[in-house]
Amino acid sequence: MYGISPTIFVVLISCFTTFFNSFTLKDIKMILKKIAAIDVGSNAVRLLITRVIKTRDCRLKLKKELLLRVPLRLGEDSFIKGEISAVLENRLITAMQTFYNLIQEYQVETYCAYATAALREARNGEQIVLDVNQKANIHLRIISGAEEAKLIVESHAAKKLQAGQNFIYVDVGGGSTEIALIIHGTLAESKSFRVGTIRLLNEKVAAAEMDDLLNYLRLIKKKYNPAKILGLGGNINKVYRLVKTAKKRILTVQKLRKIYHKLELLSVEERMSKYELKPDRADVIVPACEIFLAIAGVTGITEIFVPNLKLVDGMTRSILEAEKSPDSVTSL
Repeated sequence: MYGISPTIFVVLISCFTTFFNSFTLKDIKMILKKIAAIDVGSNAVRLLITRVIKTRDCRLKLKKELLLRVPLRLGEDSFIKGEISAVLENRLITAMQTFYNLIQEYQVETYCAYATAALREARNGEQIVLDVNQKANIHLRIISGAEEAKLIVESHAAKKLQAGQNFIYVDVGGGSTEIALIIHGTLAESKSFRVGTIRLLNEKVAAAEMDDLLNYLRLIKKKYNPAKILGLGGNINKVYRLVKTAKKRILTVQKLRKIYHKLELLSVEERMSKYELKPDRADVIVPACEIFLAIAGVTGITEIFVPNLKLVDGMTRSILEAEKSPDSVTSL
């Protein structure tokens, strides 16, 4: 007769008991649904699929299930030529069709899809939105800079910092930089500036626009004296990882300046080889550093909190509230 030996049986029971006892009722969770966010940015398009989980004590938590990034560089067409080429539009539609298939496969219930500076400024931006809606079955919407800044705040990164202090959210994108002022944990104001990494690479940032950004920050410094910068976006996340800072999630401006000077001396190919950067990151990371250093310089802030969040994280969190407004999200 075949069976499990007494010794093995005892070991299995012991393992099962240890595993079961490692959980408490508080840890038992229930998956309510899955939601998704699509960000059509100037440098890349992203899809984030997230599980909405309800804990035993009735708290809602978001757990990432899939994050996919496709580097399209829509901004290079939009900011230089003024419109998106047919080739790039076709690549965007293909990416959106893939995203649609994935949200179907992952059984997503609701999603939102937003486009930022590149489509916002392209002459054919609205037509491309219509084409995406028709050919990829994705309900895409172009949002304003102010809406973009508000979504960034939805990431709730400020909750991880000391209460009672003021902070500046800074999200440096390919086409724009979003600034949001947080006063005692509440969004006080936000503003978007046409200062981005792709624009800087192609010398498409107007001197007056950069002056407006820096003057705005000087006013914030004088009036509110913010304690830290909350740095969002792929570039600052990558810089943080390159620096390998010992202090959790804090990047000092001193270390940012040091890595910037190392990167700027290298060619794009050398950055890719030495720091294992992807091609579409290796070129924009230097202008991103320049923007963050300029912001730190006029505000006098010496530390940047890097919570490893992106616009899609704020979009995902906002969906839970946006579902109250039928026009804000799309149900599947």
